[in-house]
Amino acid sequence: MAPHVRPENVLKRAEELLAVEQSGDALNLLHEIITSKRTRNTPITSLEPIMLRFVELCVQLRKGKLAKEGLYTYKNVAQNTSVGSIEVVLKRFIDLSKDKVTEAQAQADRITLDSIDDLEASETPESIMLSTVSTEQSKDRTDRAVVTPWLKFLWEAYRTVLEILRNNARLEIMYQAIAIQAFQFCLKYSRKTEFRRLCELLRNHLQSASKNTSQVHAINLNDPDTLQRHLDTRFAQLNAADELDLWQEAFRSVEDIHTLLTISKRPPKPAMMANYYEKLTKIFLVSDNYLFHAAAASRYYSLRMQAKNITAADATKSASIVLLSALAIPVINTSRFRSAIFDVDESKHKNVRLSGLLGLPKAPTRASLLKDALAKGILTRVSPEIRDLYTILEVDFHPLSICRKISPIMTEIFKDDGLKRYIEPLHQVILTRLFQQLSQVYDAVKLDFVIKLVTFPAPFEVSSTTIEKFIMNGCKKGDLAIRVDHAANSITFESDVYATAKGATDGVVQLQPTPTEIVRTELSRLGKTLFATVNLVDAEYISSRAATKDAAIKRAVVGVEEEHKAALLRKNIIEDRAKEAETILQKREEDESKKRALRQQQEQLAEQKRLAEEMRKRELDRIKREQDAIQEQEKRKLADEIISTGIKLDLESIESMDTHKLREVQIEQTEKKNKDMTERLRITAKRVDHLERAYRKVEIPLLEKDYEKQKETDRLLHAERRKAQLEASRAQFEEKVLLKKRLRRMLADYEEFTERLLRQ
Repeated sequence: MAPHVRPENVLKRAEELLAVEQSGDALNLLHEIITSKRTRNTPITSLEPIMLRFVELCVQLRKGKLAKEGLYTYKNVAQNTSVGSIEVVLKRFIDLSKDKVTEAQAQADRITLDSIDDLEASETPESIMLSTVSTEQSKDRTDRAVVTPWLKFLWEAYRTVLEILRNNARLEIMYQAIAIQAFQFCLKYSRKTEFRRLCELLRNHLQSASKNTSQVHAINLNDPDTLQRHLDTRFAQLNAADELDLWQEAFRSVEDIHTLLTISKRPPKPAMMANYYEKLTKIFLVSDNYLFHAAAASRYYSLRMQAKNITAADATKSASIVLLSALAIPVINTSRFRSAIFDVDESKHKNVRLSGLLGLPKAPTRASLLKDALAKGILTRVSPEIRDLYTILEVDFHPLSICRKISPIMTEIFKDDGLKRYIEPLHQVILTRLFQQLSQVYDAVKLDFVIKLVTFPAPFEVSSTTIEKFIMNGCKKGDLAIRVDHAANSITFESDVYATAKGATDGVVQLQPTPTEIVRTELSRLGKTLFATVNLVDAEYISSRAATKDAAIKRAVVGVEEEHKAALLRKNIIEDRAKEAETILQKREEDESKKRALRQQQEQLAEQKRLAEEMRKRELDRIKREQDAIQEQEKRKLADEIISTGIKLDLESIESMDTHKLREVQIEQTEKKNKDMTERLRITAKRVDHLERAYRKVEIPLLEKDYEKQKETDRLLHAERRKAQLEASRAQFEEKVLLKKRLRRMLADYEEFTERLLRQ
């Protein structure tokens, strides 16, 4: 490209190419000037219109790679001087891409409607033949041909813009806005694969931002506002994952949010945390982790009850969900069995990790969640059927009627869409309670008797296969000690008094101690009995104990003052050390903040100096370019003026001449032109003088004749006017004489009236 070509001329040339339908050449021309090194010195006000036209052509021709290269170059040029211009160009790029997708959808709908010739015909022969070799509908094929390319382009546009805006504090607000728009794109068009890639992209950007904190304009995650914007984006990501049913991505989003919350120094908003725990309840429920689902529901309930606008119905429903989710936690673990050591280690690590997400110091248990629910007074707020269910499962002891009592409650729970999801895990809890309570009453029972006890109305039936599978799983986990005898069609509960169960009766109301418990506690009971007997029978033992007690009390009284003083001294020492440590820490933080502030000030001064130097250089270059352009313009103008006078100039001679030489040529031609004009005017004036004298010689006789004729015409006209004036004067005189005569008759009355007025 020639050195003297300006951005305005390039834009004009591109418009001329577009006018003759050469869009590709126009795009290449704009791309060439945008990626040129000389563009760095071009003013942003001149470059922005070129960029807007460039992105329009890129979208129109679906050239994503060219758009990405041009936008990266423009960002590097404008990020130090005009951030707003970058936002305008990128927003225009995204808006145009979205408009193209909308137009493609409308076009696909029109194609689908136009292809239907007969509205009454259900299928055409072509559609029947096509359906035999393809499962796609006509609209699906149309969308894939028309809409899908533009959807792909819009997705690439979002990725490109996010890559351009990442890790830049000046462009952070727009980065978050584009990320939220990308989530809405995935929701609107149900793009699950693109949503996963988008989440991974944002996660990589965040990791890169946390590592590259020393770069210019790097994102500072310690800034509360910046961290809050990242939290808002992650919550939007979590909500989108929830709507798309991508629970793995939802869980990873929860982990991202928890990481940001641990960094944040500002306490999160209650509404934000309520949304956090609500999504966790859904994630744990989908993953069949009923323990942590109940824990998340409890946390969500605590935040929900802090709201001022909660109604009694909402409070009852939330309390019912919390208590029912805790009751539905299986007593027996239903996960697939693996080696004991591996299962315990992995389970412990997983529980610690999930407890951290919920903000719990340790992993919850079923008993702790029920205890916490009762401590919150949830039992008074729940619906009656949930309260009855708690009483049946956790308080009463009724192995022969437990299922019969729970059946109507299951029916009521099934009617509520928010509670019926707990019916399946409740079956496991009911069976566990049934076998644990039966083991305290019976040594062996018939299998048919157990099946008869476990009778629920439709659709809650439990088959014998399910019961047997449950027994085998409980025995494998060590929670049940039952043998199934298929020959006798019976089940036998463990009766070995020396066997150690895993805790099959934990949390169950017991009617009487089991033989195992009797043997296990026999020595402790014997010791307690002997101790009580000695206290009652041996007087010396009793007196020695009393003396020992008195001596201990005396020693305690003597040493209590010293211990008190020592405790106060230790307290003072600890407080002094704490104050000293706090002072040292505060001083260290102040020193670090001063160093950081000084370093930032030095960096800002260096950056300002660099920007000022670049600005000065750009200003000098701009002034020089403007001077050259003005001289070139004056040179062209003088050349055009000279050429307009009729003088032919060679283009090579024009390029070799400067403005002074052209001005001398112009002055010379002007003087020559003026001299020729003066000579022509002299000759013309002489010719006009002779012609005028001839005109006057011929005109004199004609003027005399005209004068005589005019005198005669004036005399006749004067006579007519004089006659008319005399007649008018005569008529006026006569009218006035008549008026005098009429008024004279009134004169006597007038005089009499005047005298009467004077006498009065």
